[in-house]
Formats: sequence, C-alpha cells, structure tokens
Amino acid sequence: MDTHKKNREHISALCDDALPKDDLELAGAALRTADGSQAWEVYHLIGDMLRTAETPPLSGGFSARLAARLAAEPLHPRRSTAGEGEVAKPMALAASSPSS
Repeated sequence: MDTHKKNREHISALCDDALPKDDLELAGAALRTADGSQAWEVYHLIGDMLRTAETPPLSGGFSARLAARLAAEPLHPRRSTAGEGEVAKPMALAASSPSS
C-alpha cells in the first residue's frame, strides 16, 4: 500500500480518536513529517468547519460555476432494458405464485 496514503489514514484515525493503540507509533512518526503536520492541520480545520453552524461566505458566482461544472459531467450509462426485464421476471413470478 502507498505509504503516503497509509500515513494520512493513521493521522485521520488519530484525529477521530479511532486509531488502534498498535498504530500510535506509526501515526507519531507520520506527524513528524511536513506532510503529516499539514494533514493534521487540514483534518482539524475540516472538523471545525463541519461542527460550526455558520456557513462561510462563498465567492461571487459560486453557484453558477458549480451548476455549470455539474452539467458538464458525463452521465452514467443506464442499465439495459434486458437487465430490467430479468429483474422483473422473478418479481412477476413471485407476485403470481399462490400463497401458502
């Protein structure tokens, strides 16, 4: 596994008070790196923002830019009709079966 990713997982778990005692030494070593220290600060900032009732001000035009980016995202392909029919068959059989 990617060491950078694993270090951030340890730091995140430590912030959430969910880190197993066996991993405390690894988290401490990760915190002594520049990236680990920055991750600690960012995770706490995120937590502070999630706990606050006040929404920070958004930049002008934020909603319009977000809507435009979402509209530009590709749609996920729809399941085929055959797949839907295959699901419908057992449902129809179950509905038509006499109950005991």
